[in-house]
Formats: sequence, C-alpha cells, structure tokens
Amino acid sequence: MRLQNLGSNEECAKIKKKNSDWIANLGDEKIGEIGEQNDGYVTIDIPDELLIKDCNDSIAAIVESMYPSLDNNFNNNAYFQQRAILAPTLDVVQSINEYMISVNHLEGRLYLSSDTTCQSDRNVDLLNDLHTPEFLNGIRCSGVPNHELNLKVGTPVMLLRNIDHSLGLCNDTRLIVTRLGNHVLEGQILTGSNAGHKVLIPRMSLTPFDPRLAFKFQRRQYPLIISYAMTINKSQGQSLSHVGLFLKNPVFSHGQLYVVVVSRVTNPKGLKILICDSDGNLKKSTTNVVFKEVFQNL
Repeated sequence: MRLQNLGSNEECAKIKKKNSDWIANLGDEKIGEIGEQNDGYVTIDIPDELLIKDCNDSIAAIVESMYPSLDNNFNNNAYFQQRAILAPTLDVVQSINEYMISVNHLEGRLYLSSDTTCQSDRNVDLLNDLHTPEFLNGIRCSGVPNHELNLKVGTPVMLLRNIDHSLGLCNDTRLIVTRLGNHVLEGQILTGSNAGHKVLIPRMSLTPFDPRLAFKFQRRQYPLIISYAMTINKSQGQSLSHVGLFLKNPVFSHGQLYVVVVSRVTNPKGLKILICDSDGNLKKSTTNVVFKEVFQNL
C-alpha cells in the first residue's frame, strides 16, 4: 500500500514487485541463513542497493544520506516532514541528534529541567538524601525528555505526551520549532490534518514509568525530544519517503525490522541502511527477529 504512489509504469511495477516481495518475506520468516527459515534470531543479508557501503564516520554518513544539502534547508519545514533516521536504541538516537544540533549554526537556547523525587514514595527524606538533583538530572530514559534540552529554531521535535487532541497535539506528533520563549515554545505541526498550524507548548511535570528505576521521580520540562533521529518504536504510525536505518546495535524484538522500519518507507529508493559493529566496521548483514508461534493462530 505504501508503494502505490510510485506510479504504474513498467519500471515502477518491477520496483514495487521486488521490494514488496522482499518486505513480505522478511516479515513471514522466509528470509534466513542458507537452508533454514527465520525462527527466532537469524542473520540476514541486506540487498546491496539499500546499503551505505563507504564511510569514515558512520553518523556523518547516515546524516549525509538522509539530509543532503542540510545547511541550505534548516528553515525548510517540508524538507524535514518526510525524513528521519531510525535506530533500535535510545543512546544511538541521542548521539545522532546531538550531532545534528552541533552542525546547525543557528542561535539556540538550552532549557534545563527541574527534577525531584515523588512525594508519594515512602521514606521520601531518605530518597532526597540518596538521590541528589545532580543524580536525577543525569537520568535518561524513554518517555521523558532529557534534563538538558538544546533547541534551535527549525529543529524537528516530537511530543512525548497528549496535550490537546483537537489541535493534533498527541503523543508522537512531530513539529518544527518556530519560536523559543522563556516560558513557552512555539511549534508548527508537521503531519496530519493539522499540519501547518502553529501551537504553543508549555512545560509539564512528567513521571517516567521505567521498570529499571527502583523509585519514582518527577521531571518538569518541555515534553519534547529532538527528532532528526528517533527510535524504531517511536516511528510507528508514520509514513516517510526517506528513512535511514542506523544499526550500530541489531534489532531485538519480534518483527521490529519489518513492521517498524522497512514498511515505514513509501519509496524504496528512499530507504538506506548503515550497519556497523562496535568498532565501526561496516557490515552487509544484520539480525532479524521472527518467532513462528506468533503466526500459529492467524
């Protein structure tokens, strides 16, 4: 369905057939190592036309692939509307976003959060002694913005909370920052029926629900994350014409490579994949995760 906008001539028909078959096989456990089907964790080869094969700096290479002529498009909202870099883990996403902010030479502002332990926790006085503001400021987890939010006009961001459904301000809505204020931010909605509308984003008190944390804390910050790059899970529900997949770490859950990555892109020519190991060496294969029992009752 996402490939229908390619047209109907013979060349486009071949592209659609080849890519739709590969995508379907990827999701239906039919791609695996030679002589075996995909059941669980299996290494697969990525087609050469999708790979970024030559680079010295992996982050710079994936950015150049997805955001060409970046210096001339920092104020072009349409340029960012259909582009994103995806990665499986939050730390890789943050490193890409930090790189993108560093190459944007426009003036920006740094917004700091106010972090406190939740008063509902027992022994709150003991928690205050153990969990200092500096410790709380250093916590990074999914679902809450970082303590330091470095923003510039023209930066694409994503909402982390539902604010106003009637205005299209829902969790995972993408916006472009248009004005940086002292107490409120102005942004322009990028996608959906409210695309183009300008809205105001206030600070909010957010409490992360992360099972790795043995205590609850509250962070008062703008409910935004920079979205030049985003995690694979955060890309759900979005259709993009240009997708760069950066696999410094392989995918780790069932169907993640298929459902949330490969099927996001509306044009196969817009999909580029960069795979490397921990030492930065480029690779042509990666892990696909499919568990056959998921399909047994379908």
